[in-house]
Amino acid sequence: MKIATVGVHVLDTHVIGIDSIPDGSDGQLVETIRMSPAGTAGGTAVVLSRLGAQVRSFGAVGADPIGTTLLALLEHEGVDVSGLVRKPDHQTSASVLPVRPNGDRPAWHCIGANGAFTLDDLDPAALEGCTHVHLGGPEFLGGEAAGRLLAHARSLGATTSVDLLAPGDPDMLAWVADALPHTDYLLPNDEQVLGFTGAGSLADGARALLDTGVGCVAATQGSKGALVVTADETLEVPAYAVEVVDTTGCGDAFSAGFLRGLSLGRDLRGAAELGCAAAAQVARGLGTDAGDYDLASVVAFAER
Repeated sequence: MKIATVGVHVLDTHVIGIDSIPDGSDGQLVETIRMSPAGTAGGTAVVLSRLGAQVRSFGAVGADPIGTTLLALLEHEGVDVSGLVRKPDHQTSASVLPVRPNGDRPAWHCIGANGAFTLDDLDPAALEGCTHVHLGGPEFLGGEAAGRLLAHARSLGATTSVDLLAPGDPDMLAWVADALPHTDYLLPNDEQVLGFTGAGSLADGARALLDTGVGCVAATQGSKGALVVTADETLEVPAYAVEVVDTTGCGDAFSAGFLRGLSLGRDLRGAAELGCAAAAQVARGLGTDAGDYDLASVVAFAER
């Protein structure tokens, strides 16, 4: 599998051991502070690389120390970062995530250079030879530009997938509508599906998204697992029970596992099982790069 991950790249800083935010200028000792690559393109790239895919990332970071750190972390994971451009007038996108004991994590986030990435920053010829193009955050490009990118990828014979960052809202769905007919796999979460469509159930919402031209909707449902819907079938795949440390990046991990499963010839259920297993590995540590999981260990986990 040779995949281009295009779009949102973020440096996450996780803070473990947070029960509350100190008052005023008071301080508080915590258990761990850790940085990791993240984002609907960057986080997915890391997990794909862990699962044995050949990954090249495309997007924008700032010409700042945060960007240097993010690039180094991606390279350490085997991701080709030559497609990431540096924007001197923008800081690298970053988040600070105070993680609660139950794994929940509110976030402070700076959009940074992700908001400055355009198709002019991506050489179309660089996608030649890719078997798959994954676009994370089409809302930053806008539907028309995202549609052109995905249509070009398909013209090269690549499979396409899309994951959005924005909360579910009908106006946001309209903003990216031009990209959807060129999307083989849409990878939202349950709240996005319901918000985009106003449907009364996740399955009905997924079917409504199929009407926009999407080939398949594979929606995550948090601790419930995933729902996969095509014109021909509806499949529910349960999550794996694990002791949760941090849920950051679980959606990106599901996307990576699902796409990698398809590339290995798994059917939709088998691909979703691999996606849920990858998400479970990520939930047990801090960030998508936590631990030492690989394809063999994730497959074994999924088949236990």
